[in-house]
Parts: sequence; C-alpha cells; structure tokens
Amino acid sequence: MADILSLRESVLVYLDRSGGLQKLVDDCLPFNDPQQIEAVYRFCISVNPSDVIEVDPVLGDCVLHEPLRATALFQSVCFLAIKTLSLVEKIHTESQVNIILKLTHLPPFPEYTLDLCSFPRGHGAMRPVVMEGLVIAMTRVTKYTQGARFLCVNDDCPCSTGFHHIRVHAPGATESATVRNDFSCMICSSPLKEDVKFRVLGDKQLVELIHFKALNALSAHQQNALRYQSVTLFLRDELCNSMRIGRLYRVLGIPAHVHQWPNITWSVEANSIQPWEPEYPHKISANFQELLKATAGSPWRFSAIVAHCFGLDIAPPGLYSTLKLCLLLSLVQTRAEAKDTFHSLDLLSVTTDTLVLDRLITYSLSLACRGVRHQASGEMFASMSRDEHGAGTANIHAGSALLATGGICMLGDLSYYKKDKLDAIQSVLESRTASVFIPGKKYGEDADQQLSFPVQCSFWALTDSTDGSRRSGRADSAVLGTAEMGPIPIQLADAFGLVIQCRDNVGEQALLAQTVHTLQQAVQSGKPLYPSCVELSTRDYQELVAHAQSLQVELSPGAEKIIHGYYMANRRVRSQSHGVKMSVASVKLLISLAEAHCKLCLRTRVLEEDAVIAVLLCENSVTLKHGTSALVIPPDAVFPCDLGDVDGLHRRDTTLDDLHQRILRFIYAYAPGADTYITEE
Repeated sequence: MADILSLRESVLVYLDRSGGLQKLVDDCLPFNDPQQIEAVYRFCISVNPSDVIEVDPVLGDCVLHEPLRATALFQSVCFLAIKTLSLVEKIHTESQVNIILKLTHLPPFPEYTLDLCSFPRGHGAMRPVVMEGLVIAMTRVTKYTQGARFLCVNDDCPCSTGFHHIRVHAPGATESATVRNDFSCMICSSPLKEDVKFRVLGDKQLVELIHFKALNALSAHQQNALRYQSVTLFLRDELCNSMRIGRLYRVLGIPAHVHQWPNITWSVEANSIQPWEPEYPHKISANFQELLKATAGSPWRFSAIVAHCFGLDIAPPGLYSTLKLCLLLSLVQTRAEAKDTFHSLDLLSVTTDTLVLDRLITYSLSLACRGVRHQASGEMFASMSRDEHGAGTANIHAGSALLATGGICMLGDLSYYKKDKLDAIQSVLESRTASVFIPGKKYGEDADQQLSFPVQCSFWALTDSTDGSRRSGRADSAVLGTAEMGPIPIQLADAFGLVIQCRDNVGEQALLAQTVHTLQQAVQSGKPLYPSCVELSTRDYQELVAHAQSLQVELSPGAEKIIHGYYMANRRVRSQSHGVKMSVASVKLLISLAEAHCKLCLRTRVLEEDAVIAVLLCENSVTLKHGTSALVIPPDAVFPCDLGDVDGLHRRDTTLDDLHQRILRFIYAYAPGADTYITEE
C-alpha cells in the first residue's frame, strides 16, 4: 500500500511539473455542459518517459513496461484531482475517468524497437514498442464503444443505480469484451443490464503496416527469399485518418492479443504516429566529383556525360541518350516535400525495340528510393475486401501506384493494357487522384460512398510504334513531325506530358551495335566494355540521384524569361496553325525539366542553359504529338552528335548555343510583349 501511495505521489508531482494538471482542468470545462451526461469521460495525458524517470525511476519503469498498471495510477490521481477541485460534478466514481497515456517517445534502445521482419512476435511482453513501416491497406472509420454503464437488475441492490459497474475499452479488447449481456453484479451476482443512453462511442480505424523493404518484391531490386507479413494497427479517436495509404510512418504502440474465438490475433494499439522516411546516402562519389571539376567550363557537359555513361550494362553508349537523360531527370525531380506538395515527371517512350527499352527502364527503376513495377494483370490503384476483424466494413488495399507514393511506378508496355485500363491511367494522370466506389449495402452501410486518394508518383511507360494490331489511326505523314504511337491515343500521350521517341544516332548500325554489346557482355562478363567511358557504378548513380533530389533550387530571371516566353510563343503559334491549346501544365513541365537538369548538374540556381534543355525536350515532345511549329529543331536536339570524344562534346556545346539563339529569336518573333525583356541582338 505504501508503494502505491508513493507512486501516486510521484504521478501528482509529474503532472504538476509537466503542466498536466492545468491541462486536466482545461479538458474538464467542456464536460460541464448540462446536456452532456455520459458514463465515462475521456482524458488524454501526454507522458514523457524521460521526465517521469527523473521524478521516480520506479514509476518510469512502470510506464515503459506495465502500461495498464501505469494507466490505473494516473486514473486514480486524476479522479482525486477532479473531486478535490470540483472540476466535473457528474463524475462520481473512479471508473468513470478514462485515462489515455500518450507517450512522447521511447528510449532509443533495441528492446523498445519492433522490427516488422522479426518472428515470432507474440511471445514478448505487451509493452510499448516503436515500429516503422509502410501502409498497404486501411478500413473506413467505424464506431466502437469507449465505455458503457451497467445496472443490476435487482432493485434492492445498491448497484441498481449509480455508476458502480462501468466497462471501459482496454488495448486488445474486442467489442464483446466491453458490451455484452452476460455480466454479473459484483455484490449480489444478479445479471447486469446496460443503460444504453449512457453508452459512449468513439472512432476506430484498422490499418495494415508492413516492412518497407517488402516493396523490393515489386521493384527491380534483386529478389530474396524473405517473406513479409503485415501487422494490423488499431487507430482510435483522434488518431483516425492520421495515416494514408502508401506512406511511411513511425508508430509507437502497445502489442495486444485480440481474442476472436477460436483464433487469437496479434495486433497493435497505436499510441502515437509520426511520418517517417528512411535515410539515404547523400554523398557524391569521387568519380563524379572529378567529372564535375573536369566539366566546370560548360553548363551542359556534366549531365551529357552522366547520361552517355548511364546503363552501359543494358545499351552501348550513344544509344537512347535522350531517354537516359530523361530517366535521370525524372528520378531527380520525383520527390515529396513539406505541406504535402509533390513534384513528378511522367515519361512515355515510343520505340520499335521494347525489349531493350524495358530492360533500360527497369534498370533505372532500381535507382529510385521507391520503385514499383506494375503488372498488367494486377491492381493499379486500389482494391477492396471485407474487413476480417469483426467490423465487416470495407478494407481498401493499395495498388501499384499508391504503393509507389513518393517514387516511380513503372507501367511497362502499354500495348498489353485494355482500353478501360488506359482510360483509367489517363484520368489519374490528369487529376492526380484515384477514386474508389464503396457499395454501402455490401459493406453494411446505409449509403454508397466514393473515396479519393491522391496519386503522388511518377509514371514511366513505353509503347511499340510498330504494333499493327491496334494503331492510333494516324499516319506518320498526317502532320509533319508527328509519330505513330501504336495503341496510345493522343489524349493519353498528352496526359503523360513528356513523350520521347527513341531514335538511334548510328542509324542502320543500331541493331549491330546492340548485338555486339550483348555478345561482348556474354563473353567478357565483369570486364569494362568501353574504356573510353568514365567508369561509374550503379552505386555511384544511386548516390548522385539521392544527393540531387535533396537540392533546393531557384529559378534565375533569365531562365524564367525563356520558359515564360517559349510558352507564350508556342501557345500562340500552335493555336493558330494546328488548333492545339497549350495548357498551363506545359509551364509546370518546363519548370520541372529545368529544375531537374539543374539538380542533375549539382547546381542550386536554374540557369538559362537549363531552360534551353527543358524547351528542347518539351518542343520535341509536342512535335511528336501535334507536328512541327515555327521553332524548327532537329529530332534529337539534346544529343545532336556522338559524344565519344572531347570534340564531340565541343560540337554539342556549339549546337546547343545555336539552338539557344534560335529559341530566343522564336520568342522575340511570336511571344506577346517579348521585346520588353529580349533584345533583338
């Protein structure tokens, strides 16, 4: 008894020092409403384990290892404070005070960390632990019973009135543990009957959390023999809707055994939730640092060599250079920022050799912090099932696009998709949201409901321009400069934003070059095939992409003028000549490309040269879809010549300088008011 009194005294000291008593007083004010009469009154108390240990180590140990006992201690102290200070007159017994201890953190020791890959899970102590994982499914918010009042059916028993029998939800308890009809009176053993008008309801949501490395099974990373199993989290009251499908979180919770006869399920009652991101290396390798110094004299050479030497295990240097550059730009630009903003760069590649391009895109996917390869037969956005934990509500499972949140979703060859899937992809690309229809009758609801989920990933896809089974119906010569895109309608190509046609600088020798490359790889496995190229490993590229993603860039006035001027001039020219309306999304694409090229060059200020690359890529993309304009540029404007030696790099710089001047003349001639910020010289 003396130990309990000492612990209660320590609880009171902690509440006084931490401001918990004042918060208790403030939380009691809404309960004094005469219209509000409930069986239990819920109070959340923030508890810092480090501060508790300083006050009383025994109490701190109780908080960390015996959460139910610690809750009972805080409950008794809070009830005593409420009665002593006359805070809520409607509270008559201690059991009416429902205390929820919200832990601020746990000690940074392995004993308090739960690895979602570890097994078995159910044999440890039922104490608070921290876990990190990915949300792969969640239910709708439903109701549960926080507390209920029961009265004895025997009128002569003192428990037939008052608040002597109160049932309150505890971690791991099911609804039947709180409310059912077979409870007996503690005094006379007569049956108890619930006083329904005093029942207190709260919100409940179930979430499936899995180790984030489980995504390796859906990406291009090397497969392993591990199996991953998700954990069911119970979110209650203020924690409901605090998690989103496809996001990573650090969860502090209390494991519990949920008894659903004849099964026992191991689950976790969430206590606090924080967004979480794993740490990635942000250093630049020595090879890239030396390359950056060697190319410091040109704003274009570093990114050109990086793209030229990229993916040499898949394709020889000089092949698909524009696509390689765009893949790197998309990797660098795809990122999530604070305030729920997201930057993406979608790519659609038009080719005659889908096999090699599929391998190249798959290799690029391995550089993403999160990459998911979608299977045409799988679910792309979301699917539903019935919840298996007794609620019977709809359980929404993440598809490939939602699992790729903050990263890349590789769609592969779009010729394998049916029309309804292509229409769904186009709708999501245009709205950046995926909708799920929930039939109310099927899942125990009064009305149907439609939920929307933000889709925050970049999409990579390719299409076979030689696919004769389902052609887009437009001949190559219909409009000068356009390209046949196989089964892809022009509206879907517009939704992707950036379209790349994979041309080969070596012309008829492309097939021979790829064949020689493949044979050399088979015969000289592990040996460098191209001594003239800078040796850059996959690890070097991963570190480069991670570092470039973290850079914060700003547009220079010169870059803004080129982007704005090109958009205004292009909109004017194409609306007059082709009847094509250039949407505001074109401006976002231009800015995104310019920022991505700036980051890939490891700069923090977007220069005019970055804007020139963005304009060339965008103009080539628009030309493939709608034909040429007054701004006539070559099909491979970004890589107009071979980069096998220094002379090739110099010729490219000279050509890009000429194209820069051509863009300025185009803006000066067609953009309204361009003469105010661009001189004729």
